[in-house]
Amino acid sequence: MLSRVAENIYWLARYLERAEDMARLISVNSHLLLDFPHATKLGWDSLINITSTEELFEKHYTRPDETSVLQFLCGDRRYGSSIIASLANARENLRTTREILPREIWEEVNQLYLNIAAKVESGVTPRNRDSFLKQVIRSCQTVTGLIEGTLSHTQTRTFLTLGRSLERADMTTRIIDVRSANLLPKTAEDLKPFENLQWMSVLKSLTGFQMYRQQVRLRVRGPDVLRFLIQDTAFPRAVACSLKDLSLALLPLPRSEEVQGLVDDLARLLIAADVEELAHEPEQLHLFMDELQVGLNQVHTALVSNYYDVKHPPKP
Repeated sequence: MLSRVAENIYWLARYLERAEDMARLISVNSHLLLDFPHATKLGWDSLINITSTEELFEKHYTRPDETSVLQFLCGDRRYGSSIIASLANARENLRTTREILPREIWEEVNQLYLNIAAKVESGVTPRNRDSFLKQVIRSCQTVTGLIEGTLSHTQTRTFLTLGRSLERADMTTRIIDVRSANLLPKTAEDLKPFENLQWMSVLKSLTGFQMYRQQVRLRVRGPDVLRFLIQDTAFPRAVACSLKDLSLALLPLPRSEEVQGLVDDLARLLIAADVEELAHEPEQLHLFMDELQVGLNQVHTALVSNYYDVKHPPKP
């Protein structure tokens, strides 16, 4: 496979996963705001902090209210990881390589982009927010289902798996970060009665509530939820499961030792994590999520240097 084609396939998967997970990120914040008392300071600027886009947001918007943040994260093409920008990039990467993928996948991705672009054009508002996010998530899952059901197990699938797994692990850490110290008030005593609601919202945003109940068989508790979302190797959106998928996808590739070593380092970091302490120390949880995100970016950099055209790599 040409390195250019491998790179496009990798980014197709990353952008599709990014669009879906951005919708999940907005969804979990919406649920938390509904569940929390109005006296708390948790707001829509949380999402700007998580995505590290304060400078870009402040350049184009006056204040981080719900309408502005929704427009920025859902429909602003100036932000490369907004839902519409991610879908546009996924569509473009697929357009240039669609001869190696089943036609049905191209048709579904193209229709997904056109549908979401039309909704963005008419405006994403607080009133239609939930239906918009559900459509993005459901449509991206449809594409994933087509890939799983129609694509042969070749190098094309390998690079799709690499892109999807890496992006999924990164975004799961960001969704967990909704619960971290930089987003919640420093004096969080008033939030004690709502702690389990926060963790339940995070689970639901990852469609993990039922799987958690089946596997853990306990009421929702912070340490148990955190252990499930970062250390479980069976739940597809858990960080450990994404790393396992990454590791397996790397096996048939040449020159994979460096990347495999970085993935193994992250897996050891997850195993060694004290989830009990992290769940009760928001500041430590935030720092740990940052450490994971740095490690995942190192994996991406190693993939670029090993397998793709390093002259003009696309920016994450």
